[in-house]
Amino acid sequence: MSRITEGTMPFRDGHTWYRVTEPVSPTPGALPLVVLHGGPGMAHDYLRNLAALADETGRTVVHHDQFGCGRSSHRPDAPVDTWVPQLFVDEYAALVEHLGLGDHHVLGQSWGGMLGAEIAVRQPEHLRSLMICNSPASMQLWVDGAAELRAQLPGDVQDALTRHEQAGTVDDPEYLAATQVFYERHVCRVVPMPQDFVDSETQMEQEPTVYHTMNGPNEFHVIGTMRDWTIVDRLDRVAVPTLVVAGEHDEATPATWQPFVERIADVRQHVFPGASHCTHLEQPEEFRRVVAAFAVTHDDHPTVADRPTS
Repeated sequence: MSRITEGTMPFRDGHTWYRVTEPVSPTPGALPLVVLHGGPGMAHDYLRNLAALADETGRTVVHHDQFGCGRSSHRPDAPVDTWVPQLFVDEYAALVEHLGLGDHHVLGQSWGGMLGAEIAVRQPEHLRSLMICNSPASMQLWVDGAAELRAQLPGDVQDALTRHEQAGTVDDPEYLAATQVFYERHVCRVVPMPQDFVDSETQMEQEPTVYHTMNGPNEFHVIGTMRDWTIVDRLDRVAVPTLVVAGEHDEATPATWQPFVERIADVRQHVFPGASHCTHLEQPEEFRRVVAAFAVTHDDHPTVADRPTS
């Protein structure tokens, strides 16, 4: 079994919680992987199964709960302008330094992929590769894609969504039931939802400051501070090899992630047939196989002189 260490580091006026999974048999040259969760504000729980990459690839895997959610410090009374991408870029940099990771890979899922792109355009010294998973390059593209998918929902579901959004009753049981139809098509096609996803969602619903402030009430009704976010015009600054993945039925539709493919110099793409937004929960082994195959090509590979002799 892998070795798991949990801890906290000071950050801003509070702390950031992290979990480090180390392999029993490290692979020479295999660089650490930092996993960035989505939301914003969904905590790391729904990405827990990526810790299996430690023993599968012989590399250290780092999860953390981003500031404002999960086991990290919550700030429900913080000013709205607290919750901006730079906060989480700074947190990532502090975590890498705190853990002394050195060269490493970054994998971001959904908002985590957006954050990963924000990190990469700043060209940090020790970033070796980036994996953008199920993420849009702009929120307008995301909203447009969600509108297309929403138009394909049953008529009564569409009516319920529209009626309650116009009335401001997005906590009505009928509205929540309608959103669940969308979720089961385009967010996670495993029914019932896996416990890891439920754990992330439950903690967010208990204290939704970050998610509601930056995003809005749900995945397709985006009215938060990230509404006008885009990284499209900065993607030429990404200087590391990048893998972009999505699901066939992903709420991150092809148009939302195409700018990553078109504008990043060294990029590969992979679409998982039959999967949606939480590909890693729907097809966990295949997801890990794809990202592991990408990461290993950008690890440190020992030379013949470095290899132990028998």
